[in-house]
Amino acid sequence: MLRCSLTLLSTLLLLFLHRSAGDPNEAKILRQFRSGLDNPELLPWEEGGDDPCGWKYIICDSSSKRVTQIQAKGLNLTGPVPQNLNALTSLMNVGLQNNRLSGPLPSLRGLSGLKYAFLDYNNFDSIPSDFFDGLDSLEVLALDHNALNATTGGWTFPSALQGSTQLTNLSCMGCNLVGPLPRFLGSMNSLSFLKLSNNNLTGEIPATLNGSALQVLWLNNQQGDGLSGTIDVVATMLSLTSLWLHGNAFSGSIPDKIGDLSSLKDLDLNGNNLAGFVPPGLADIKLDNLDLNNNHLMGPIPNFKAVKLSYDFNDFCVSKPGVPCAFEVMALLGFLGGLRYPRNLVDSWTGNDPCGGHWLGINCDADGKVSMINLHNFNLSGSLSPSVANLGSLVEIRLGGNDISGAVPGNWTSLVSLKVLDLSGNNISPPLPVFKNGLKPVVVENPLFNGNQSPSSGNGNSSGGSGNVEPAPANVNSGSGESHESNKSKRKGLVSIVAPIVGVAAVAFLLIPLYAYCVRRRKGGLKASASLVIHPRDPSDSDSAVKIAVANNTNGSISTLTGSGSGSRNSSGIGESHVIEAGNLRISVQVLKNVTKNFAPENELGRGGFGVVYKGELDDGTKIAVKRMEAGVISSKALDEFQAEIAVLSKVRHRHLVSLLGYSIEGNERILVYEYMPQGALSKHLFHWKSHELEPLSWKRRLNIALDVARGMEYLHTLAHQSFIHRDLKPSNILLADDFRAKVSDFGLVKLAPEGEQKSVVTRLAGTFGYLAPEYAVTGKITTKADVFSFGVVLMELLTGLMALDENRPEESQYLAAWFWHIKSDKKKLMAAIDTALDVKEETFESISIIAELAGHCTAREPSQRPDMGHAVNVLAPLVEKWKPFDDDIEEYSGIDYSLPLNQMVKGWQEAEGKDSSYMNLEDSKGSIPARPTGFADSFTSADGR
Repeated sequence: MLRCSLTLLSTLLLLFLHRSAGDPNEAKILRQFRSGLDNPELLPWEEGGDDPCGWKYIICDSSSKRVTQIQAKGLNLTGPVPQNLNALTSLMNVGLQNNRLSGPLPSLRGLSGLKYAFLDYNNFDSIPSDFFDGLDSLEVLALDHNALNATTGGWTFPSALQGSTQLTNLSCMGCNLVGPLPRFLGSMNSLSFLKLSNNNLTGEIPATLNGSALQVLWLNNQQGDGLSGTIDVVATMLSLTSLWLHGNAFSGSIPDKIGDLSSLKDLDLNGNNLAGFVPPGLADIKLDNLDLNNNHLMGPIPNFKAVKLSYDFNDFCVSKPGVPCAFEVMALLGFLGGLRYPRNLVDSWTGNDPCGGHWLGINCDADGKVSMINLHNFNLSGSLSPSVANLGSLVEIRLGGNDISGAVPGNWTSLVSLKVLDLSGNNISPPLPVFKNGLKPVVVENPLFNGNQSPSSGNGNSSGGSGNVEPAPANVNSGSGESHESNKSKRKGLVSIVAPIVGVAAVAFLLIPLYAYCVRRRKGGLKASASLVIHPRDPSDSDSAVKIAVANNTNGSISTLTGSGSGSRNSSGIGESHVIEAGNLRISVQVLKNVTKNFAPENELGRGGFGVVYKGELDDGTKIAVKRMEAGVISSKALDEFQAEIAVLSKVRHRHLVSLLGYSIEGNERILVYEYMPQGALSKHLFHWKSHELEPLSWKRRLNIALDVARGMEYLHTLAHQSFIHRDLKPSNILLADDFRAKVSDFGLVKLAPEGEQKSVVTRLAGTFGYLAPEYAVTGKITTKADVFSFGVVLMELLTGLMALDENRPEESQYLAAWFWHIKSDKKKLMAAIDTALDVKEETFESISIIAELAGHCTAREPSQRPDMGHAVNVLAPLVEKWKPFDDDIEEYSGIDYSLPLNQMVKGWQEAEGKDSSYMNLEDSKGSIPARPTGFADSFTSADGR
C-alpha cells in the first residue's frame, strides 16, 4: 500500500514538474533562430537548458509555460528568422524591430492569438503569400522599411488581411507596396492608424474609405507616379488627427468640407497638383502644422489659424494674407473651378492681373478689361460657372471643341456686351437662356440638343441679327485643320488625341509670341518680334559694352545690338528689361543649335535622366556643354530640377562647382549650358576606364579629386551666403577638367539647408540608392550630414574602384558602405580591397589608411557622429602634395561679370578661384528666382514617413 502511494506520488510529482517546465520543442525553434544568426552571441540562450521560459528576451504564460512573447528589439541582430516561427502557437507579441534581420519574413499563418507583430526596420526581402492567414486577433502590425519582394516587383496586401478584424494599427512605410490601395481597407472598421508612406502606390484613395474612423493616415512620398485623383474622400474622415498626403500627384481642389475635421492637428499636402481656392473652413482650423507648399493653389491667401504654417510656391494672386484678389481674377478663377482646374490653364493663370501677364486664352481691350475668353479645342471638361457673369466687359466667349457639360448659366444673359458665344462641339444641356441683345449661342454638335436647337447665333451686333458666327478658325485657335462637319464620335476621338497637343502648341507658339509682340509695340519696345541672346563679343572689340544678338522672327537672321551693362535705354531701342534678360543668362535655342551643329549625334557627350548632353563650340573655339531636356522626360519633376539648377548656380560660384553659363526656355525646349569639362565624369575613370581605353587614375589624382570635391561641398555647406544640401553627390556628378581638377555638378536636387536652431529639414526622398544616408532614407529628415555620408561613399569608391551598389557582386559586398565598414580597420582585408589598378606601396598605404578612416567617419550611422566637410578638407589637404594649376592656390571667391560675352565668361570661370556672390540680385535670400521655382525649395517631407 505504501509502495503504491509512493509510486502515485512520484508520478504526480513528475507530471507537475513536466507541467511547470517549458516546451522543449519551443526551445528547439528558438535555438534554431539563434544558431542561424551571424551574431548569435547577442542572444544568451546556449546555457538556458530546455526551458525557454527562463531565457532573456523570452516571456511565457505563467500557467501554460508556453512562449507568448519574443522581445529582442534593437539588438543589431543579423541573419534570417526561421520559417517555422508560427510553431510557437501561443505567441501574442513578436518584437524584432530595429535589427538587421534578413531573408524572407517568417509566415505568421495560424497564429490566432497573435496581437502585436513588430518586424519593422530590418532587411527582410520577401513576404510569404500566407503571411496573413488566420491572424484573427491581430491588433498592431509594423513592417516598415523592409524592401519586400523587391526582385519580383513589389507586393500588395492580400485579401486575407480582412480577416484581422481587430486590427487598429497598420504600418508599412517603405516596404515596397505597389499598385492601388485595396478597397477592403474601407471595411476594416477597427483601423485607426494607417501609415503607408514611401512605397510605390498608385491610383486614387479608395472611395470605400468614405466615413472611415481613421485617426492617422499617412500616404506621403509614393515613388514613381504616386497617388493621384482628388482628395475629396478625406473630408469625410471626421476622426483624423494627422493626414500626410505630400509628395504625390493629387489634383483637383482641397475639399470645402475639410473644415469639418475638427480633430485634425497635422495636415501636409506639400508637393501635389492641388489647385483652386483654400477653403475658409481649413483656414479656421487651429492646426499644429499646416503645409501647403508646392501646389497650384490660387486666389487670396486666407488668415490661417495654424500654429506652424507654410504655403510657399503656389499661385496665389497676392502675397499678403487677407488681401482680396481683383474682381476679374476671382471671376476667372471661378470659371476655372467649374472646368476642374485644367493644368494647362492653372500654370498660366497666375498673378493679380489677367491683362498684365500671359493668361492663356484671355484677351483684353485697350482699357485693360477682359474682352475675350478664347479656349477653342483645349480638351476642357466640367461645367460653365456663373462667375463669368461678373466679367461685364466680355465681347466673345469661344469654347468650341471641348467636352464641357451642363447648362449655360442663366445669369450670363447679363453680359450685355457679349457678341459671340461659341459652345459648338461640347455636351451642353438645353434649354439655352434668352439673351436680351438677341445673341444666340453656337451649339452645333452638342448631342443633347438632338438637332432641335437652331445652330445660328447673333453675328455680333446688338440688333439681333441672325447671321452665323463661325467657330474660331482652326489654323489660329487649334491648329488641327479639322472641320466641324464630321460626326460627333469622330470629333471626340480626334479631340482626345489632338487637343492636348494642338491646343497647347497653338497657344504657346502663336498666341503668346503674338501677345508679347503687341505688348512690346504698345510699350515702344522692339519694332519686330525678336528673341534676345547673349552673343560672344568680337575679339577685336575694345569697348566694354554688352553684345546682344536679336534674332529676327521673320527671316531668321541675327543682327547685333550694343547695350550698356547698366541696363539703361540706348540708341538701339533696347530697354532695361532686355538687358536684364541677357544678364540673367537667357540664350536662344537657335544659337545653341548653331554651336552644336543642330544637336548632331557626333557632338553627344552622354545621356542621363534629364536628357542628352552635347558638346558645343563657339566661334573663337571655346567649348561648352549643352544639356538638352528630352521631350519624353518633360515632367513636373524634371521642370522642378531644371528650375532648381538655375536657381542655385546663378547664386553660387566656386572653382570646384561646375559653372552655369546660360539656359534656354523656348516652347518645349529646356536647355542648360555649362562650362565644358573635357575629361567627363569621375565614374568613367573609376569604373569604366578599360572600356573607354583610358589610363586608370593614380592615387595622387584620386587624392586631389577627393580634396576638390570636399572643398566644393564645404563651400556649399558653410561658406556660401546660404547653406545648400546637394542631395545627389556621386561620381557621375563629379566632372573632371583636362588637368583632372574636379568640380561638383548636377544641382537639380539641391535644397536649402536649415538655419538657426533648426537642426534638420524634411523633404521628398531624392538621390541615388547606395549614397543615401540612412536617416534620410528612413525618415526623410535631411541635413548637410547627408552629403557628408555620400562623400564618404565616394571616398570608398576612390579607394576600391567599386561602385556604391552592385547586385552582381557577392551578397555581403553588394552595398559598398556596409561592407567597407567591416573591413576598413583590418589591414589585411583593407589591402585586399584596394583597387587593383593602384600600385600600392607602403608609403601609399599610410595615406590609404587615413582615407579609409575618414570614409568610415563620414558614413557613421548617426549624423551627429559624422564630421563636417571642413574636417574632411583638413584631413585631405596635408595628404595632397602642393599643386598649383592657377596663379594662386588660396581659396578666394570672385564674382563673374554677366555682361561679358559667353566666351569670356567661360574663361573667367575657368580662371576664377570662385567666390560667393549675390550679384544676380534675385528676388530674395531663399533661393527663389523670378520665374516660379516650383521645385527649388521643395520642403516636401517630414519625420518618420515624411
